[in-house]
Amino acid sequence: MQFRNAVSTAIRVAVCLAVVAGAAALISATNEPYTAADKAFYADPNLVNFVRPGLRIQILSAEIAADGTVRTRYRLTDPRGLPLDRLGITTPGAVSVSLMIARIPRGQNQYLSYTTRVQTSPITRVAATQASADTGGTHTMVADGEYVYTFGTRLPAGYDRTVTHTIGAWSNRNLTEFDLGINLADTAFNFVPDGSRVTVTRDVIRTVTCNKCHQDMRFHGNTGRKSMETCVLCHTPQTTDPDTGNTVDMVEMTHKIHMGANLPSVKAGRPYQIIGNAQVVWDYSKIRFPPEPRNCIACHETGKGAAQERAWLTRPSRQACRGCHDDVNFATGAGHVNLPQPSDAQCAVCHTPQGELEFDASISGAHTIERFSRDLPGIVFELNSVADGSAGRRPTVTFTLRDKRGRPVLASEMDRLALIMAGPASDYSSYISEDARAARATADGRHTYTFTAAIPAGARGTYTIGIEGFRNFFLLAGTVKERSVRDAGENKVIHFSVDGSRVAPRRTVVSLAKCNACHFSLSLHGSNRNTIEQCVLCHNPTMTDTARRPADRRPAESIDMRLMSHRIHTGRALAFPYSLYGFGNVEHSYSDVNYPGFRQDCIGCHVNNSERLPLPANLLPVVDPRGPINPVGPITAACTGCHSQVYVASHALANTSSLGESCATCHGGNSQFSVPRVHAR
Repeated sequence: MQFRNAVSTAIRVAVCLAVVAGAAALISATNEPYTAADKAFYADPNLVNFVRPGLRIQILSAEIAADGTVRTRYRLTDPRGLPLDRLGITTPGAVSVSLMIARIPRGQNQYLSYTTRVQTSPITRVAATQASADTGGTHTMVADGEYVYTFGTRLPAGYDRTVTHTIGAWSNRNLTEFDLGINLADTAFNFVPDGSRVTVTRDVIRTVTCNKCHQDMRFHGNTGRKSMETCVLCHTPQTTDPDTGNTVDMVEMTHKIHMGANLPSVKAGRPYQIIGNAQVVWDYSKIRFPPEPRNCIACHETGKGAAQERAWLTRPSRQACRGCHDDVNFATGAGHVNLPQPSDAQCAVCHTPQGELEFDASISGAHTIERFSRDLPGIVFELNSVADGSAGRRPTVTFTLRDKRGRPVLASEMDRLALIMAGPASDYSSYISEDARAARATADGRHTYTFTAAIPAGARGTYTIGIEGFRNFFLLAGTVKERSVRDAGENKVIHFSVDGSRVAPRRTVVSLAKCNACHFSLSLHGSNRNTIEQCVLCHNPTMTDTARRPADRRPAESIDMRLMSHRIHTGRALAFPYSLYGFGNVEHSYSDVNYPGFRQDCIGCHVNNSERLPLPANLLPVVDPRGPINPVGPITAACTGCHSQVYVASHALANTSSLGESCATCHGGNSQFSVPRVHAR
């Protein structure tokens, strides 16, 4: 009888203890190699030792018989390398395995699949042949955890035995009955049927690059497809969506998805959609790529090991370009300086990797983002010291301005230069911003500025001063490509005590490096603010958007950093529409934001265990005029930023008294409902 059949928890644990007695020496009770993001990390070690959650799949070999029959040998193991039973009889959790085979035709650089299906659209009645998993094949067990799969699809007579062939496999292991989720794994195996060495591959972007934003990329539900090596086997020019007529080729589709709302066709009113399995409509028309659409190197990274990492520069194609520029008609030349382009043969003649100037027809030049221009002199801030920084006094700040080559810059040359003073750093509750362009200049770019506002007379603890600003420059001045650019400096902060106590900077909750994993180079408010330490000076528990929100759109929204950030990244999953009003009284709606990773993976943003409870005792309540609780406790503010339903707020309110929030009682430490445990996958 399969283990998964209706066995009580008590019997299950008893069997666990008996069976794993001999295996205990092999498997540590520390629940390694699982991380804090895995449910197995928190599970009972005895259960983990028996179930051995996780899944790995490896293709060991492949052969093609004279009649075209394909056989491949693969291995299923847990993360420690111990074998798993595909049927789930001798090891818990049945494993579903799907396989396909494709080749890269001679002279080409994309796959063509042997295993296909015909999909007929119920909307258009159009039939399309699509790359797909093999059907009709058989799995034969040949050793513990090892199987030979014989494909149901035979290769045609005369197939090219001299080109690269690839077998892809994807799998899932269902352990939900143990509350250990559905484990996924995939792999790809390259070989040349005539036995020669593999020299041609499809390796443009690595999975690790995708996972900067997607964290643990997985698509098509829980089938197990989660790597670029597997994705590119099906997502080729061979496959289209018959419902919409759109290709699902990786090159064009990926560019269009990430271009999203910025696609010319979408701006013209035509949504970009793909209709997938079970006729589910996937609408990408509201996607906004965080790094900016022109930022090719956000995905086309160097140094990650991809064999063709420079293909986007050296091998331009119509297919890649129309992924973003879908208003170009290469057949007629419309949108392409009226020059028809019947093939890709001449693309690289005009579109070289790098030209003499930025913003030219070269690939790098055409995708230059103004604020990253190599021709900008840059501005480098340094905060040197604070004098008279006592409660009731007006502090004097010494700071230095230089360009990126080290040459001094005068404050009077800045188009904007502001010093922001906020405090206390235990939890900022007020700030003052002053124009510092009149600062007195000394030698080597050093300046001194005395605030006109004084530190509050009763202030205590640590205060912070931050610097921000920019100069405006014209790039390619006097040419048809002339453009004005803000050349902003990276924010710096300095902390000082106003009462003689030890300087204690604000706690570090998230890291800019984690923000920039998705955003590449986070820069907001007209490039003025670009570090977390600067952002939190203003985005504190007392602040709302009331100064910018029209009277007929009130009450205001909180712009407290924790509440605002959680709500923005939750976006379309919020229980209510969410928007903020910024400078110029412009409304910024976040109701369509679709976070590309796992929102429950708190450590995707958090550092220093800052997501864990209890939080520091000196945090302030958060003003939230539009929320169900106002003001709202600091823990509740963070949690209801994502868990936005009224019943969650009611639960939090019921567990808050005049003494404060009691959240840590159930959700703190290593308790059953601790924050890391309930967010684990």
